[in-house]
Amino acid sequence: MKILAIESSCDDTAVAIVENGRKVLSSTASSQIDIHKIYGGVVPEIASRAHIESITPLTKLALKEANLSLENIDAIAVTYAPGLIGSLLVGLGFAKGLALATGLPLVPVHHIKAHIASLYISNPELKPPFLCLVVSGGHSHILEVKDYTKINIIAKTRDDAAGEAFDKIGRRLGFDYPGGITLDKTAENGNPNAFGLPVPLKNEENTLDFSFSGLKTAMINIINKFEQKNAPLPIEDMCAAFRKSVVDCLTNNFICAAKQLGYTKLAIAGGVSANSLLRRELQKKCNKNSYSLFMPEKKYCGDNAAMVGSQAYYEFLSGKTAPLNINALASKLISED
Repeated sequence: MKILAIESSCDDTAVAIVENGRKVLSSTASSQIDIHKIYGGVVPEIASRAHIESITPLTKLALKEANLSLENIDAIAVTYAPGLIGSLLVGLGFAKGLALATGLPLVPVHHIKAHIASLYISNPELKPPFLCLVVSGGHSHILEVKDYTKINIIAKTRDDAAGEAFDKIGRRLGFDYPGGITLDKTAENGNPNAFGLPVPLKNEENTLDFSFSGLKTAMINIINKFEQKNAPLPIEDMCAAFRKSVVDCLTNNFICAAKQLGYTKLAIAGGVSANSLLRRELQKKCNKNSYSLFMPEKKYCGDNAAMVGSQAYYEFLSGKTAPLNINALASKLISED
């Protein structure tokens, strides 16, 4: 089964064709980083316009790279929630038009489910059930993947997402958007123990939830103190200390959840799953506990359409398709999907 998939939930336009949920026949994308970096973050209206400009040529390119035409496609898939509402509407509207013109079924895909499905592309042997940590610019969840379409929320962030925290501290340190990527690279040369940062939710011993706003505020206060004294910023040490604190929170809670629920098969997904320290530390802790760890290839960590096409295959097999009056949703819990 060949599925043409569309992703436009934030600032990347992407179109891919995926066969039987695991084989990527083509994967195209258009990044908007250069457009938004001058503003220090994504401007929703500008993102929507850029999606409109990119989506048609990307669809043509995806078909060309796969050496296929629309007559060879079996279904149209699209991210419908959650995300920036204007961006989602562009992709959903285009997908509806394709479905109407071709008579093909329309398969709606939840964005977080799609991130989990990126694991199936990179790890063909992976099958549910497993425990998954999904971390990105907008999400930080520990999820129990019971089946391909049945997923329970075990824990989530109470405030900022991990990726958002990385990007905002990166911006405060003067890095171009998205700052989290540069922060990760800069941290490799710093001392992670140079600054003492608070432990999130340390007084709530039984919680598996995350909280990153306090860490972010503490790091900003440290930066402010250096600037007030006109002292040079030890940027490498600041990046290393902040990255370590965020990663410690993510990995400790994730391993604790695995022990509580009895899972030995673990996975990470989402844009922050490309973070070098997170990958190293989680692998180390999984090795220590004799857990299996699955990670997506870095090219599938961020938003892409291949993961949408992968998840759509399993949604279609479960009987999920959508009428042409389906609407985009800026927020929707994965457990409600």
